Amino acid sequence: VQLQAYGGGFVQAGGSLRLSCVASGRIFSSHVMGWFRQAPGKEREFVAAIRWSVTNTYYADSVKGRFTISRDNAKNTVYLQMNSLKPEDTAVYYCARTTGGLTYTASGYGVWGQGTLVTVSS
Repeated sequence: VQLQAYGGGFVQAGGSLRLSCVASGRIFSSHVMGWFRQAPGKEREFVAAIRWSVTNTYYADSVKGRFTISRDNAKNTVYLQMNSLKPEDTAVYYCARTTGGLTYTASGYGVWGQGTLVTVSS
């Protein structure tokens, strides 16, 4: 499986962006798809995740209520709708697929997309 993330860009605080992650190859029902982000000088951090087989979603506290993760199984695509963006959301955003079940740590994700930059100005 390969993951291709896109949709990043420059937006003012309070604005919105939608990221997309297209997977080539099959994603199995046991897999979990996640979004992580990495700001300059910081470690990669968990943002959101969704199970491939059921609509269970998980969010970091910092984005809960502002970001929504969703998927379209027919299109093999995962989305991250980001609303009420803040300057602290500025980062490179990565989509990833777990090697096993749900995890909030980057080490549990074995397949990564190339990242897409989100810049939020104040």
